[in-house]
Amino acid sequence: MARSIATNEQVGLEGLLEFVRPRHHMVLLTQRSDGSTQASPVSGGVDAEGRIVIATYPERAKTRNVRKRPQASVVVLSDDWDGAWVQVDGDAEVLDVPEALDAFVDYFRSISGEHPDWDEYRQAMVDQGKSLIRLTPRRWGPVATGGFPARLA
Repeated sequence: MARSIATNEQVGLEGLLEFVRPRHHMVLLTQRSDGSTQASPVSGGVDAEGRIVIATYPERAKTRNVRKRPQASVVVLSDDWDGAWVQVDGDAEVLDVPEALDAFVDYFRSISGEHPDWDEYRQAMVDQGKSLIRLTPRRWGPVATGGFPARLA
């Protein structure tokens, strides 16, 4: 059986966003007040301005952490466990309803396409008291896959 060789592909911002757009499984990393890392598995997308967007609730640890320290990282995973992944670091912000309603529409579209009733969707976001985290990419690693080093091929 041939060994799978690890890969690392450096990409620019457009290449990064092209990689992230079809992938919605992510791990969001924020910093707790004691400086330790908070990891949260999330679903996310890319909005029209190229920011990674994640729906949440205001009382969640990730939301509180971003409000206190507006930087975060996200590891974007492929659906296939052995698939490619990338870590993205950036400036983060939290938007709350009702101001976030248009941003929630972008979030939904980036993951699921068009909603059959946007008024109903907006009302659900208000009723649930949702928040939205937006991460503006500032630095990212290569798009990578796991495997053996090339020297062991």
